[in-house]
Amino acid sequence: MKTTIELTKKNQNKHDVFVFKVTLNDCTPRVWRRIEVPATYTFFDLHCAIQDAMGWIDSHLHAFRIDTRGQSKSKQKNERGTIITIEFPNPEGNDEYSDECYDERKEKIAEWFGTRMTQCVYEYDFGDSWDHTVLFEKKVPCESGVTYPRCTAGKNACPPDDCGGVGGYDDLQKIMKNPAHEEHADMLEWLCIKDAEEFDPKHFDPAEVEFQDPKKRLKEYEQGFGVAP
Repeated sequence: MKTTIELTKKNQNKHDVFVFKVTLNDCTPRVWRRIEVPATYTFFDLHCAIQDAMGWIDSHLHAFRIDTRGQSKSKQKNERGTIITIEFPNPEGNDEYSDECYDERKEKIAEWFGTRMTQCVYEYDFGDSWDHTVLFEKKVPCESGVTYPRCTAGKNACPPDDCGGVGGYDDLQKIMKNPAHEEHADMLEWLCIKDAEEFDPKHFDPAEVEFQDPKKRLKEYEQGFGVAP
């Protein structure tokens, strides 16, 4: 199933950067980020970069989903395509809604983006179901003196974790605009703010994004889930 990558290309990837535009689907106001990550990244590394750039706190399950149904132009084993999931290993078994599952710790983004696909869906929090479109825009050489990953652009604040998905976020914004709403005081307390003016869905500054070490987070995942490296 994997695409064969020549050794020369693997070496070249060490000095390349992948540029992605990550958009939170169906959200108002529209939330998106443009990030640059090393081409040597795994999907788990990409997950960490998306979490940090968007502003999530990485407290829920996640998965990358690729729907190839109707996209295949050649006669493969299954001409109708498949639903592929790339995620952290689930101790309880693979995703029942997927045809194929892969370990995100082992899958390299360079073996998928730009070769087998140009975009996929990244889902965070299977309860609130925050779906993101991850669009591969281009591959560029890394710049001297630049630390990667980095966020170069974006718009609007990320919704708070556990606010109830797209519908819950819409309700939260309405409540915060209405001091007379019966839940206004409760939402201020839940957001840990004293004034509704501190809640600004339109605020985002790429310079404020801080990326954490994906290797450290991976160790925390493996220990937390009881999964061997």
